[in-house]
Amino acid sequence: MTLGDRIAARISALGLSQAELARRVGISQPSVNHLIRKGAQGSRHIHAIARALETSVEYLTGETDDPANDGRRAPSVSVVAGAMGLVAVREVDLAIGLGAAYIDQPIADVQRMFPREWLDLYTRAPAESLIIARGSGDSMIPTILDNDLLLIDTSQAVPRLADQVWAVSYCGLGCVKRLRPSKDGGWLLMADNPAISPITAYDGELHVLGRVVAYFRKM
Repeated sequence: MTLGDRIAARISALGLSQAELARRVGISQPSVNHLIRKGAQGSRHIHAIARALETSVEYLTGETDDPANDGRRAPSVSVVAGAMGLVAVREVDLAIGLGAAYIDQPIADVQRMFPREWLDLYTRAPAESLIIARGSGDSMIPTILDNDLLLIDTSQAVPRLADQVWAVSYCGLGCVKRLRPSKDGGWLLMADNPAISPITAYDGELHVLGRVVAYFRKM
C-alpha cells in the first residue's frame, strides 16, 4: 500500500471525508486529494495527518502495518533509564528536621533518576535503599544548612562508628544528628551547632532511618 492508499483507508475506517480531514489538519481538500493520488512522502503535514487519522506516521509511511496509534511503541522509562545507566531514587517530600520535625504525617514521594556511577561515589547500596530528602532548621550548621538535600542510605540502620551523621526518629520527631554512645547505655544525639545541647535517647526512644552519606546545596 502507498501513502495515499493508507490515508484513504484510514479516512474510510473513521467515516471521514477528504474535506473533514483537510479541516482537521488545516490544509485544503485538493491538497488531501493530491496526497491520496500522488502519495508525496515528504509532506510536512504528515504528523498532523497521522494525528487526525488516529494512527502513526510509521503506519502511513509503511514502516508498520499496524494502524494503531501506538504501532511503534516508545520504550518504557525503565528501559531508557537502564540504557543510560540511571536508577530511580525516592525523593521524600517531607523536611527532615535538622532540629526536629514531626514525621507521623503521611509521606509523599516521587522518583528521581540518578546516574548509578555518581551514586557509587557515596554508597554502594541498592537504589531502593536510598532516599533523597530536604533538611530544615539550623542545628547542624555549619555542616548542613537549611534546605540542603540529603542522600540517606537506609541500608545502614545500625550505628557502628561514633559521630557519623544519621537521619533518625526520636520520640516521633524526625531529625538529623550525629550519634555517639553514652556512658549509661543510651545514645547521644549531637548537633553541630554549638548552641544546641546534646540529647540522650534510651531504648524505644530512637529509631534510625539511615545514615546521611552526602548532602548537596545550591551555590
